[in-house]
Amino acid sequence: MNQSEQMAEKMICRIEKSHSDHPPLLVAIDGRCAAGKTTLASILADHFSCDAVHMDDFFLQPNQRTQERLAEPGGNVDYERVEAEVLQPVKLGQGIVYRRFDCSRMALGEEIAVRPGKLLIVEGAYSCHPRLRDYFDLRIFVSIDAKTQMERIISRNGIERAQIFRDRWIPMEENYIRACRVSECCQMHFDVKDAHVQADEK
Repeated sequence: MNQSEQMAEKMICRIEKSHSDHPPLLVAIDGRCAAGKTTLASILADHFSCDAVHMDDFFLQPNQRTQERLAEPGGNVDYERVEAEVLQPVKLGQGIVYRRFDCSRMALGEEIAVRPGKLLIVEGAYSCHPRLRDYFDLRIFVSIDAKTQMERIISRNGIERAQIFRDRWIPMEENYIRACRVSECCQMHFDVKDAHVQADEK
């Protein structure tokens, strides 16, 4: 069993024991880049036959990328749109339709329709932003040591892109995690260190 499967197995057990007074059960998977959040969401979505919403679809549009906004911890994602187009409709028992941000065009792209069932997963850094976290029934934080993180980013994105992650995206992410006390607000924690997984629940 690989690392992702080990983590997913524990998440599945916790989710199956959880409940929501107003289904669907909402699960957030936040954490450091390259820690395996998207892979975990995919495994869970397959297991529970549910949809996963990706925070990467909610990058800021060019007109939103002001110096003031980008200086805000967690401000480099359109959390207002996540709330208005995903989380609020779910809580009202409505279907979800949102437009994915297209990085190649730097504009909103095609519409994505999501049919909430018994479970909906929102995965990605900033999913536990203070504006959003109280919507979730279960919040999960996935961490990774710096060495393994860079190895994965280089393998996934190449050396040039890895430098951008190191110099820009990772510092913004770390500022958000620290300032918004993201790990502290989560009920499940997974830490990938030197190819080993440590798990903690509360």
